[in-house]
Amino acid sequence: MQFTEFGAAPELADVPEPVCPPRGAVIRVRATGLCRSDWHGWMGHDASISLPHVPGHEFAGEVAELGSEVSGESGWQVGDRVTAPFICACGRCDECRSGNEQVCDAQSQPGFTHWGSFAELVVVDEAELNLIRLPDSLGFVEAASLGCRFATAYRAIVSRSRLAPGEQIAVHGCGGVGLSAIMIAVAAGLRVYGVDVSDAALAAAEKLGAIPVRGGEGAAERILEASGGGVDVSVDAFGSSETSFASVRSLKKRGRHVQIGLMFGDSALAAMPMDAVIAGELEILGSHGMAAHEYPSMLGAVASGDFRPIELVGQRITLDEVPEALAAMGTAGGAGSGMTVVEV
Repeated sequence: MQFTEFGAAPELADVPEPVCPPRGAVIRVRATGLCRSDWHGWMGHDASISLPHVPGHEFAGEVAELGSEVSGESGWQVGDRVTAPFICACGRCDECRSGNEQVCDAQSQPGFTHWGSFAELVVVDEAELNLIRLPDSLGFVEAASLGCRFATAYRAIVSRSRLAPGEQIAVHGCGGVGLSAIMIAVAAGLRVYGVDVSDAALAAAEKLGAIPVRGGEGAAERILEASGGGVDVSVDAFGSSETSFASVRSLKKRGRHVQIGLMFGDSALAAMPMDAVIAGELEILGSHGMAAHEYPSMLGAVASGDFRPIELVGQRITLDEVPEALAAMGTAGGAGSGMTVVEV
């Protein structure tokens, strides 16, 4: 699935097979998620994309080819069932050496820096570092649903937000990443508020165990009232000036705001209630994916049944249905609730 102009409808096209990098791998795609990040890329919001382009970055499949420099001692073989983080790290920069591959200085991103997974084959750089073996019990659709959204939410909730027992959390935006955050926080036994303007999204949040709160104007005030003075952690899982502002305003003193939703254009310079940040000693934190070495704990929790991301898959589509679904990502509630996964 390729587009030749930003915002123009993508079309199915025959393209050359990718060349396997010496230290990389080529993956035969079996399933791939459709994410709002793909919509941002399609709209031209990401400067790393050059045209023509094949999007897609949340994928699962099988190793089709290994690079000539991938060590036989690595254990990887053609046919292995795998996924990879949407941020493929270089393994050599200062950030990688410190264990923070999710902010690698020389990262590559399938579907952004090079052609992605809305195709039969996709390239993963630095295979020994970035390939993640899938448990036998995990199907390709469920593995693709972990993609950037569930993995990003997992790290944001478990690591970045530092949520503790007895605390309360608000999640602004109940799409794929927001519902993932809700599932993870509810599983931890926390009181969770799901905030959205869509009735379907609020119903999905409530089904997962969240308390639904109507988004839009006055959302922060409604959370303050429902929580008894503010939540300990608030997450913007959508990514807009309005949702990020409301998220910060939802906090109690010494609360933590975590920004997951991408911010582009005017939203990248969104206003913040810095008076409240100073007076309440609030924290503003970013969360950018999850490194491959952190995946085993999440995959273990999925395999044990602690999390069931397959329940977050709202619809399964084919590649020829991507254009309509991609366009819907740009409208509030237009993409429906939950995750969309493309079966290739």
